Amino acid sequence: MNLTHRPRRLRTDGVRPLVRETELSASDLITPVFVDATIDERVAIQSMPGHERVPLDEIVNRVEEVRETGVEAIMLFGIPQSKDPDGSRAWAEDGVIQEATRRITAETDAYVMTDICLCEYTDHGHCGPLEEGAPEHAHMTVDNDATLPLLQKIAVSHAEAGAEMVAPSGMMDGMVGAIREGLDEAGHTDVSIMAYSAKYQSAFYGPFRDAADGAPSFGDRRHYQMDPANKREALREATLDAEQGADILMVKPALPYLDIVSDLRREFDHPIAAYNVSGEYAMLHAAAEKGWLNLEAVAYESLLSVKRAGADLILTYFAEDLADRL
Repeated sequence: MNLTHRPRRLRTDGVRPLVRETELSASDLITPVFVDATIDERVAIQSMPGHERVPLDEIVNRVEEVRETGVEAIMLFGIPQSKDPDGSRAWAEDGVIQEATRRITAETDAYVMTDICLCEYTDHGHCGPLEEGAPEHAHMTVDNDATLPLLQKIAVSHAEAGAEMVAPSGMMDGMVGAIREGLDEAGHTDVSIMAYSAKYQSAFYGPFRDAADGAPSFGDRRHYQMDPANKREALREATLDAEQGADILMVKPALPYLDIVSDLRREFDHPIAAYNVSGEYAMLHAAAEKGWLNLEAVAYESLLSVKRAGADLILTYFAEDLADRL
């Protein structure tokens, strides 16, 4: 037998690293950090082992812990002191994210990104003020156009506190354009926007809603988050965000939507981000606790697959755990 082609020749230890097509590094990763205005000490998030809600007085220490692992960028999510129908604490000057951002930027060199959404701040848990008639009529949920000026105010307040990138996640039509306009008019032309361009209505968000206290009190988010069955729609959403001034386009979740990550990488020159969400993190932890999987190995392989699909940045709860290996 004459085997001219033997791919195994390039799988030996000496040459294997030289022909590796995909590299994953700590600089690719972003760590989500939860800051809670209602607590005085750290509170473990039971469904997300290794992660905590952190009080304001601990936020600088928490960020320094992240940086010590080699991860330089964080995404802040906030739990406010109080909630109301419009989510007004989201843009308050003394809001939890605003105060946390000021402390972090004053005392660390971390790159600070902030989530721009209202679900953690509204008493009904939806991503903006409700249309007239909701929640009595399940088909009526968030008033899209009334939400846009509120997202503007949130983004400007975060930028004024020192945020270097804002990430609108509510999947409101026109949100990127509204935020870009608001930032530019306020003189924050250097603040970047990472748009959650293809955010699907996913069953993988459960642990995050425990962590950020953002579960809707009625109905669900299918009228503004994307249908998991739709692929072409993701390109349309991303195109609109790019046209409106998004600097980075994000896909969320990551693993069930690697085809979408790949599509966006192929179609756009923008950096592509993917969010390796709480359910993806929790299911690997659960399997590892059972002894069925090696946690570090499957975490690394999962993130490598996201990078291989085309993501330049990965928002993941595994960031700190894997940074040393990377």
